Amino acid sequence: MGVKTRRSKSPKRDGLSISTSGRENGSLNGDMDNTEYRRKTAQKLDSSQIAGNLIARESFTLDDPVPKTPTVNNHGFWELPKQDQKNFGLLVLLYFLQGIPMGLAHGSVPFLLKEHLSYGEIGIFSLAGYPYSLKLLWSPIVDAWWSPKVGRRKSWILPIQLISGLGMLVLGSVIEDWMATTGKPGGPTVWNFTWWWFFLVFTCATQDIAVDGWALTLLTPGNVSYASTAQTVGLTAGQFLSYTVFLAFNSADFANKWFRSEPLESGLLSLGGYLTFWGWAYLFVTLGLALLKREEKTKNEDGIWDVYKIMWGVLKLKNIQTIIIVHLIAKIGFQANDGVTNLKLLDKGFGKENMALTVLIDFPFEIGLGYYAGKWSQEYTPMKLWCWGFMGRLVAAVLAQFTVMIFPAGGVTSWYMLVVIAEHIFSTFTNTVMFVAVSAFHARVADPVIGGTYMTLLATVSNLGGTFPKFFVLRLVDYFTEAVCHPPTSKVDASLLKSPLVTAPFSCAMQGDKELCVNGGGSCELTRDGYYIVNIICVLVGLFTFTMYIRPKVLHLQSLPLRAWRLAGGK
Repeated sequence: MGVKTRRSKSPKRDGLSISTSGRENGSLNGDMDNTEYRRKTAQKLDSSQIAGNLIARESFTLDDPVPKTPTVNNHGFWELPKQDQKNFGLLVLLYFLQGIPMGLAHGSVPFLLKEHLSYGEIGIFSLAGYPYSLKLLWSPIVDAWWSPKVGRRKSWILPIQLISGLGMLVLGSVIEDWMATTGKPGGPTVWNFTWWWFFLVFTCATQDIAVDGWALTLLTPGNVSYASTAQTVGLTAGQFLSYTVFLAFNSADFANKWFRSEPLESGLLSLGGYLTFWGWAYLFVTLGLALLKREEKTKNEDGIWDVYKIMWGVLKLKNIQTIIIVHLIAKIGFQANDGVTNLKLLDKGFGKENMALTVLIDFPFEIGLGYYAGKWSQEYTPMKLWCWGFMGRLVAAVLAQFTVMIFPAGGVTSWYMLVVIAEHIFSTFTNTVMFVAVSAFHARVADPVIGGTYMTLLATVSNLGGTFPKFFVLRLVDYFTEAVCHPPTSKVDASLLKSPLVTAPFSCAMQGDKELCVNGGGSCELTRDGYYIVNIICVLVGLFTFTMYIRPKVLHLQSLPLRAWRLAGGK
């Protein structure tokens, strides 16, 4: 059928064609989930580059503790060859396209759905983000199966983008009707949304694997570090557009305040129209890529089973098993803050347009703070810096709860807006410190012989640690929440009601019951807020696990020699 599987002569090749990207997007305080998929330009260095610089030192030995990260000297962008500049632009475009559905799935859609769904149902929707956390499972397949006639990377990028574009066109044609009838009898359930966004995130994750591999051959070897810059720029821009910009222009209040003389009930952009536009954009870019860009031939790389064997060998290392446990439990302490705080603010009336403005202001701080976090990761041992960020992030979770508790009864005021922005910036800072530090640690301990596989495995486990607790945390918020719907105390015009008149008290803790209460003329009184309970539980669990297990273990791992992280005794 023309499909080719390339196998190397030795199973211990670099493996860098496998996706090595990783970034925890808690920089938006959990607005777009805890998915790691972005690489820092300077802070996260290619493991083979690190190995080359380390081994070049006369004093280098695998018995030394983990050293500091050497720096890489890169040429300025305008000093790059013209071909590299063009290929850099192509990479930015491909990563940008990934960011469009990712920004919607992890940012805008949960906020739009919260008007109709409970926290537990939003937890179900969070399952849509799992493919990005599990792409290691099928990355060897993407890396090894391809058609020589089309090209190793284009064999996957072209059909995946075509499928993604068509999927967005189909979803765009029905999403407005779904949003209008969600939560109503006979309307779509949360699973309808979850499966569709799971599909779109899966295609993005698969495209990311192929684009990451192509980046290593599109750019000349001396300039391959610009692949990280392209990914950061492209993904950040795509997510920013689909989250902050879209959320603002989708808000009727934002449009009425800044763009209209007469108020309307809808915003300037609808979710259906936005999906349809980018669905066509996907198709046009795919057509242009197929006709205008030819892929160069690549060398043989590891076969599928070679990579799986390498991953199994890495998993059997005792220190890897320890860092996996750390990654799987380390983010529990922040889950309520990351996954619920902003939804709770919306519940209280903060407004989508104010949330978009908060993230917009937060964005430049993320970039600047990331720079300083990178500098600190070179001045201090990485896991000590990570521990500082961990404690700061627990403090940020407590401050977030306090921010929700002091929500003004009369609505959002200027001083309260400043409080929310400050809380976001602090969360961004602590999260960025943790990410940069652990990325530096991963890059330093990864075996350069199998650098890509090693780094991808560590990033995948770190992703999963931020993904799997969210479902349970959101469900617990519903479980601990208590609210009672009280019937109206005065006569109500039945013609104005959207639901049957409330005549007796009932529980309105779930979002659907709350809507029935309000639409039936009743008032829903919150008697116990599950968010406060769950956030305190998460912080206490985080503090306990950090003190008793995480901190001692990571500092011990930091002190180990490089030989302890190598396969076959460091051969």
